Amino acid sequence: MLNQIFRFIYPPLSSFEIRRKYNIPDKFNLTVELTVDGFFVLTSEELPGLITEAKDGKELIKMFNDAVLTYYDVPKREGDIAFERLNLDGYGTFTLKADNRVKQEA
Repeated sequence: MLNQIFRFIYPPLSSFEIRRKYNIPDKFNLTVELTVDGFFVLTSEELPGLITEAKDGKELIKMFNDAVLTYYDVPKREGDIAFERLNLDGYGTFTLKADNRVKQEA
């Protein structure tokens, strides 16, 4: 609910607008590993120091977006999503829907 009020006051930019405004590349080479306790750990050699983990696809795409937006110093008022889709070899495609649900395609 608090996020809805915040977004009413500060409508988010589209993911395309955020990437263009903050010079975020359209693609990254990512490394995803599955830990023994079932977590996805995501890193990228292109973004030194970027590391995030998640317990499922829904959380992974949200955590990746948060990590990228933080890495590029995008203010929270600008938006929450820079990438609506992650294509991960061996894991499928994770797509963030408008209602913040994630669809996984094999």
